[in-house]
Amino acid sequence: MTVTLAHTPRFETERLILRAPEASDWEAAGPFLVSERARHIGGPFTATQAWREYAQDLGHWVLRGWGLFSIEHRESGRTLGCAGPYHPEGWAENEFGWSLWRPESEGKGYAREAVERLRAYAYGELGWTTAVSYIDADNAPSIALAERLGCRLDPDAPLPKADGWEDLAPGEVLVYRHPAPGKVAA
Repeated sequence: MTVTLAHTPRFETERLILRAPEASDWEAAGPFLVSERARHIGGPFTATQAWREYAQDLGHWVLRGWGLFSIEHRESGRTLGCAGPYHPEGWAENEFGWSLWRPESEGKGYAREAVERLRAYAYGELGWTTAVSYIDADNAPSIALAERLGCRLDPDAPLPKADGWEDLAPGEVLVYRHPAPGKVAA
């Protein structure tokens, strides 16, 4: 028997359902995490590391009361990836993260649709006043998305003080600052 995260928000957009992760999402997350496609988030991971990475994201919900939402396609019911508010131990600031787990999901605006809705949630219900996205300097699609979301490069923002981050060369990770709550375009 699996346990579900109870009393978690659920949002619907035009094409998506944004919900807390479920055990069945592992079927899509696992192959992504062990693939080369996970290189921008510290992967590819071994099968054991991938399980721990996924379990950490689930545990984030328990410890913080919020976390990365699973992105589900409303029409097909397929889990496409994850996005949302994130702040694990060692992070310098609140972050919005996103990953699309299936290559065929890229370039369709799903991540943008998800982040725009979840940013409104974090700024409204969670009371955030600022947020960043930490993006691998080689991740051109995520950089382009951050810019479409109205984010601006913030070279003075601190990086997380967490395992693995201390070995990064200057400029390897870019910090994009999200617009303030009242400055987000509709």
